[in-house]
Amino acid sequence: MPTRRHVISFTAAAAAAGLVPALGQNKTQDRPRAVATFSILGDFVRNVGAERVEVATLVGPNGDVHVYAPTPGDAKTIAAANIVFVNGLGLEGWIDRLIAASATRAPVVMASQGIRPRSGTRSVSDPHAWQSVANVKLYIGNIRDGLIAVDAAAKKIFEANAATYLAKLDALDAEIKAAIETIPPPRRKVISAHSAFGYFGDAYGIEFIAPEGLSTEAEPSAGGVAKLIDQIRREKIPAVFMENIADPRLLQRIAEDTGVRIGGKLYSDALSPPDGPAATYIAMMRSNVRELTRALTC
Repeated sequence: MPTRRHVISFTAAAAAAGLVPALGQNKTQDRPRAVATFSILGDFVRNVGAERVEVATLVGPNGDVHVYAPTPGDAKTIAAANIVFVNGLGLEGWIDRLIAASATRAPVVMASQGIRPRSGTRSVSDPHAWQSVANVKLYIGNIRDGLIAVDAAAKKIFEANAATYLAKLDALDAEIKAAIETIPPPRRKVISAHSAFGYFGDAYGIEFIAPEGLSTEAEPSAGGVAKLIDQIRREKIPAVFMENIADPRLLQRIAEDTGVRIGGKLYSDALSPPDGPAATYIAMMRSNVRELTRALTC
């Protein structure tokens, strides 16, 4: 996550006191330029900013934010920004170096601020907090406050957009809970490619088991895979799922060795392209729940 000196918690009072440069002092008079580190976060910023904000995303659809290698163009994008949004919780290990290289003076907002992180493997926090809709409501509040701080004239617009999106999130949360209730409790166990769904499991009552650790950089050991296969057979886990950012070959091998069913594709750390089933966060969550219920209720 960004260093302490880069992460700013915004309030209207801070903006009024002149702690945040007014829009236009060192940028153009056009719409505020916002940068989000990855596609899911970019979707949140677009929902709050709408047409008032120009949004650029560094890691695009189907991109793996864990292992992303920033480009010189990314540094230029951040240098031109009025505000930068990051997930935090250790997700973007490359962001501090990129911010330093850009020499940006734009405020950096950690969108996950205020979320209680889950413990992950290797004594690090689980950064995938957006997999719980309740957490995303905190993301939206942080994004709203950050945008207001750099464009106070649009305060009412950002507040209205955030309220509209929060209502959609409430409906989505209820929809997910109702769908998961249709899955028999003994069948609420699945294998996924990496540990991206812990927050989802905690919020909605599904156990996700991953052969890898929190990072897609890690390769599972042969012994770890063997133990996982034994666990699948012992606990009669009904399905394994591919992820849009992960190599599917490992799970295909596990499915062949155990006879367990291969479910559909789950979207974990990135949205799909615009013509895919997960072009927005809400569409992504609906797609994941659809694939889970389809595989686990059969």
